[in-house]
Amino acid sequence: MDELITIYADGACLGNPGPGGYGTVLLYKDNRKELSAGYKRTTNNRMELMGAIAGLEALKARSRVLLHSDSKYVVDAVEKGWAQKWKRNGWRKPDKQMAMNPDLWERLLDLCSRHDVRFAWVKGHSGVPENERCDELANAAAAGAELAVDEGYG
Repeated sequence: MDELITIYADGACLGNPGPGGYGTVLLYKDNRKELSAGYKRTTNNRMELMGAIAGLEALKARSRVLLHSDSKYVVDAVEKGWAQKWKRNGWRKPDKQMAMNPDLWERLLDLCSRHDVRFAWVKGHSGVPENERCDELANAAAAGAELAVDEGYG
């Protein structure tokens, strides 16, 4: 688990809610892998989460990962421990309201427990090439003809 894998992830929604997609770029040594998928009806935050999840699910062995996202929702919830607290409290936030997207947070936290993951925020639309590519992938997926059903949205 010496080598660092770098993941960039982004989500997009054409309307919120509306058709959505995620884009993910994985970088390891000289290897590059791009992932994307679109959904008929979802939210931007769900797609931001799915971008991160897809990148981590693509890893075949326990890995050391630096995951870049332009979503403060994703980065802060993990790095500041909010998502872990929501889970411990039955997916309730400190105000006793239900946390949104517990199905995806559960998946993401499980993946983070299997890997050594650090999250880093990157400003969106600021010229960071891999983040821009993820945005392109996410938007293209959201506008695609073959859209899946987001089973957890509703």
